[in-house]
Amino acid sequence: MNVRTRKAVGCFAFLAYLAIYALLAASLGVALFPILPAWAQLIYYAIAGIVWIFPLKPLFGWMNKAE
Repeated sequence: MNVRTRKAVGCFAFLAYLAIYALLAASLGVALFPILPAWAQLIYYAIAGIVWIFPLKPLFGWMNKAE
C-alpha cells in the first residue's frame, strides 16, 4: 500500500475513532454528572481530553511508515 493510500485510510480510521471516543467519553461524563462533585468532573474531563491520543500512536506510525 502506498503512502497516500495509507494516509487516507488512517485519516478515516482516526476520524471514526475520535467520534466514537468522544461519544463514549461524553456519555460516561453525563452519566457520572449527578454523582460526582464539580472538582471530580473537572478531573474526569481533563483526563478524558488527554487520554484519547495514546491509542493512536501505532496508527500514526503506520500512516507515516516509508515504503
